[in-house]
Amino acid sequence: MSVFYRLHQDKSTGTKRSGKWYARAVPTAVINTRQLSEIIQRNCTVKRSDVMAVIEEMVEVMRDQMQDSKRVKLDGFGSFKIGIECKGAQTAEKFTVAENVTGLHVVFTPERTTDSAGNRQKQFLQNCKVEELPLNTVVKETPEP
Repeated sequence: MSVFYRLHQDKSTGTKRSGKWYARAVPTAVINTRQLSEIIQRNCTVKRSDVMAVIEEMVEVMRDQMQDSKRVKLDGFGSFKIGIECKGAQTAEKFTVAENVTGLHVVFTPERTTDSAGNRQKQFLQNCKVEELPLNTVVKETPEP
């Protein structure tokens, strides 16, 4: 398993990045909750329907807890909290939610582990490999006359 990438040239002007080439991660598929629950079912003794029920309830409970200004930590996975996007006010007295808060977003922080040498690494990046995405070799056939 590898994380695939394609090369992308930065076309901005007047920056240190201008004209340089960078790797961009390319997902090759989307795995939904049902597919995850089927994989989990194959790996343990819990039925897919039970896994689905737990995941659906977990999403609802997490939403409620985060909207109650709590950080939700899933051990071995990471933590979630709600972040606020806003524009600044000239003074604290002039700050209002209606005028200054422009949006909300969810902040995910993956759990970190420490190896025997003391190096810290994010949970989802352990033993991760990176390689260039192979070119699509599918050739479209032209219909015969």
